[in-house]
Amino acid sequence: MKVMSVFGTRPEAIKMAPLVKKLQEDPYFESVLCVTAQHREMLDQVLELFQLRPDYDLNLMKPNQTLSMITAGVLTGIDEVLEKEKPDIVLVHGDTSTTFSAALAAFYHKIPVGHVEAGLRTYDMYSPFPEEINRVLTGHIASWHFAPTQRNRDNLIREGIDPEKIIITGNTVIDALLEVARKPYEFENGVLKDIDFGEKRVIAVTCHRRENLGEYMHHIFEAIRDIAEEFEDVEVVYPVHMNPKVRETASEVFGSCPNVHMIEPLSYQPFVNLMARSYLIITDSGGMQEEAPSLGKPVLVVRKETERPEALQAGTVKLAGVERENIASLARELLTDRAAYDSMAKASNPYGDGKACEKILEALKWAENQSRKS
Repeated sequence: MKVMSVFGTRPEAIKMAPLVKKLQEDPYFESVLCVTAQHREMLDQVLELFQLRPDYDLNLMKPNQTLSMITAGVLTGIDEVLEKEKPDIVLVHGDTSTTFSAALAAFYHKIPVGHVEAGLRTYDMYSPFPEEINRVLTGHIASWHFAPTQRNRDNLIREGIDPEKIIITGNTVIDALLEVARKPYEFENGVLKDIDFGEKRVIAVTCHRRENLGEYMHHIFEAIRDIAEEFEDVEVVYPVHMNPKVRETASEVFGSCPNVHMIEPLSYQPFVNLMARSYLIITDSGGMQEEAPSLGKPVLVVRKETERPEALQAGTVKLAGVERENIASLARELLTDRAAYDSMAKASNPYGDGKACEKILEALKWAENQSRKS
C-alpha cells in the first residue's frame, strides 16, 4: 500500500514523524514523504531529530508569505508529485494551510485522503484563524478520519461524516513526546543551563497566535510579569516566536523584569525537556494542551476558547482567557495552593497512551482490505 504523508510546519512534523517512521518500518507499506516547508528552519529541526529524509521537498517558504501564497504554492507544487507517485492514500495532519491544500490537491487527483487529528472544533470560524476552517474543509474532503478522542468523533458525526470512516486513535503527539522524553538530554542554551530547576519554579510560556496579537497579548504578558514580580522563586522562560509583532510586545512588557528570560525559539528536544522540568505552563498553543499532561504539568490556556475540551473536562488544563487579572489569579492559585496544583498535575491525559500510530497503521490495513473486497 503506497502511502504519501504530507506536512509543512513544525507542529505537523512533530505529530507526523512517529507515524512516518512506523510506515517506513512496516513492509506492508511503501512510504513516500513530501514536505512543503511552509515553515523551513523549524521543520528541518524536527526532520533531523527524527532522522527523516523527505522524498520531495517543495521548499515553499518565502518572506512575508500570505495564506493565499501558501495555499496556491502547495496546490501547484504537489500536483506533479501526485501525478508521478499515484499513492493509494494521502495522509495529512490537523489544520494548517498545507493540510487543506494537500487534501484538495489529492481530491483533484481522485486520491483518498486520511486526516490525522480529525474532528477538532471550536465552532468559531475565525478562532483559531485560519486553522478552524482548514480542519473543517479537510474533514469534508477526507475519506478516513483518525480522531484523537470520542468527542472529536462525535463532532464529525454531527457534520454528516460516516461513522464507519472514523477511527479513534489517540493523538500521535503523545507518541512523539514519549519517544523524545525517554532520551537523555542536557541543555545547551545558556539561560536554561544556568537555571536551578530544583530550587526554582519555572513557568514555561508560549504565545504567538494571530488572534492574540495586539491588546490581548499585552494583557497576557502583563499577567505573566505580575506573577514573576510577585514570586521570588519563579523563573519564567519564554522562547519568543519569530513574528516581529510578538517580539516587539514581549520586549516592551518584559524588558525590565529580571526573572523573565526571553530566549530564541527552541527545537523540539530541548523544548520537551523544558516542559518536563517546568512547574507550570502558560500557552496559547494547541499541541501543548495535549503534551504537558503526559508530563504531569498543569496548563493555563491563554485563549478565549479551546478546540480541546477533553483536557478541560479531564482537569489537565484551565481556560484562562486573555484578561490580565484572570490569568494572574489562576497562576497565583497554582503557585500557592498545593491541592489545586495536584488536582491538575495528577489528572489522567485524555489524549492517549502513545500508541496512536500503531492504531492508524492497523486502520489503514483494514481500510485497504475492505476496498479490495468491495
